[in-house]
Amino acid sequence: MRSSTERPPRVRSAHVVPGAGLPRGVIVLLGTACLVIVVGGMKITADLLGPVFLALMLTVTVSPIAIWMRRKGVPLWLTMISNVLVVYLLLAALGLAMAMSLSRLVDLLPQYQQQFLDLRANVAGTLGSLGIDQAQVTAALDKATTPGQIVGVIEWIFGGIAGVLSNTVFLLAVLLFMCVDAIGFPARLAASGLQRPQVAGALREFAQGTRRYLWVTTVFGLIVAVIDTVALWALDIPLPFLWGLLSFITNYIPNIGFIIGVIPPALLGLLQGGVEKMIWVIVVYCAINFVIQSIIQPKVIGDAVGLSATISFLSLIFWAWVLGPLGALLAIPLSLLAKGLLVDIDPSTRWITPLLSSGPLPVAETDSAPDGRVTVPTAPAEPD
Repeated sequence: MRSSTERPPRVRSAHVVPGAGLPRGVIVLLGTACLVIVVGGMKITADLLGPVFLALMLTVTVSPIAIWMRRKGVPLWLTMISNVLVVYLLLAALGLAMAMSLSRLVDLLPQYQQQFLDLRANVAGTLGSLGIDQAQVTAALDKATTPGQIVGVIEWIFGGIAGVLSNTVFLLAVLLFMCVDAIGFPARLAASGLQRPQVAGALREFAQGTRRYLWVTTVFGLIVAVIDTVALWALDIPLPFLWGLLSFITNYIPNIGFIIGVIPPALLGLLQGGVEKMIWVIVVYCAINFVIQSIIQPKVIGDAVGLSATISFLSLIFWAWVLGPLGALLAIPLSLLAKGLLVDIDPSTRWITPLLSSGPLPVAETDSAPDGRVTVPTAPAEPD
């Protein structure tokens, strides 16, 4: 018989996994369905979300100015006014430059009407000699090679920003409130971090990554724009300032911004000086833009924000589909925001971060065996 002082044998308790009531496949399907609904709603409300996202990115970018002013003892009211004025001046300068450049383009293109007609006739004749129906070729070229169509393409390229700037009242109001709230946001975030450190850390990482991306891209964009403007001026291409501005804006479009920026000046080079000048424009752009935008800049940005080239390209396609041209310009910051809200905010999903990044993993996350193989450390066994 067991004495009353003996303890009963210890029974190992089963390890309860949170969310084990549903199979993992069902959870994935439910999450995917919710994601589809959210993305569909964002696409429907793109005209509303576009200005909000643009205002958020601009506010995050200039917020260090307000933080620096507060540390220097600048009064709160002056800090608020300065923060708002910086953003307003940036938008005003960009909108004025775009408006002046587009107006000059509209005035210039009718002068090339005869060159357009000659080019269309040459293309139709060449395709006709290859056995293609002359009537179909002429009808297609009538729709695609007119000055109005070219202006339409340029307006679409600038359309993301131009469309947002046209809704001036809403954009300025959102920027005003965001810039005012941004001054006290670090203190509120620190207070929230006492209860939810993961949330505060994810938001800080998003803000820092967005600032790093925008500052790096802006610096590279200015370098490319200045070099392109000087090169196009040397080649006697009309409106070199406009095409330099286009290079600066398309520099924010990952991977394919260079291709979009070269089309208009190459076309004008073809109309003005023939195939030889068009080739020179393409060669100059390839030597400048391709080397900087496609080789040097992605490496710097990848190290700065922690997104691989594949993720950057897929982000471009996705956000351009959801929000239009403005989504293409803000693809990387929006992806950083989504990563912060969906991945970094939850410790159980941070295993996805190495799959999204392009750089080497931290040494602390992996152990290398003597033969070079990478092993994942296992958790210690539970004591009995």
